[in-house]
Amino acid sequence: MIGLKWHNIRLVIIVLLMVFLYSFSSKRNGSRALKEVNISFEGGTDNMFITHEMVNNLLKQNLGGSLSIQKDAVDLNTLETVLDDHGMIEKAEVFSTVDGSLNAHIKQKSPTVRFISDNTSYYIDRKGTTMPLSENFSARVPLVVGSYVEKDKDQYLSLFNEISDDDFLSKDITGIKILPSGSILMKSRNYDYTIIFGKPVFIDRKLKNYKAFFYHAIKDTLVKQYKEVNLMFTEQVVCKK
Repeated sequence: MIGLKWHNIRLVIIVLLMVFLYSFSSKRNGSRALKEVNISFEGGTDNMFITHEMVNNLLKQNLGGSLSIQKDAVDLNTLETVLDDHGMIEKAEVFSTVDGSLNAHIKQKSPTVRFISDNTSYYIDRKGTTMPLSENFSARVPLVVGSYVEKDKDQYLSLFNEISDDDFLSKDITGIKILPSGSILMKSRNYDYTIIFGKPVFIDRKLKNYKAFFYHAIKDTLVKQYKEVNLMFTEQVVCKK
């Protein structure tokens, strides 16, 4: 009976000791000042719209103007929200390590087109959200003039994304004009003809037809005489000199 009581007392002592050590360790770790800030970008450091310095300044501004603060005073969720709200950032992950480092992993937005109007210019990313221009890097994407109604947004985004995802189309299509009717005209980097796309329907079929036309057209010297390439008829491509 005595042995059983001693066994229970020993277990209690061990548990209390573990709690004390954990509490001491947590308090010591929390009181440790941030040692450094590590910023990384998904996909590497090519084509950076936002720089390490810009991210560092955002973090510093929301840490009271200094990175020399205790770890337990850092609100990681707030820092993530601040970075996520930046117009060039799609997603940010912020976390600290035991050694006192603050880490921020950044995924930039991926622009597909650049809208241009009389008094403003901005990118549209893959999800259809706006993205400001960057002084650090300019994306090589089609320039778009005109506008679409919100209810048809997904159709236009599908077209923009398909062009962006295709190696040939992303290099060939340099301009997109959205007419008041909702129909689309496009310009080629390689030739002077206008591509009449029509409404953003049967997108995949029309783009495949255009790529097939281009593949055969470059073998024909007459392609330089074409003024229009009409993709509105999904069964064929109609050209006009």
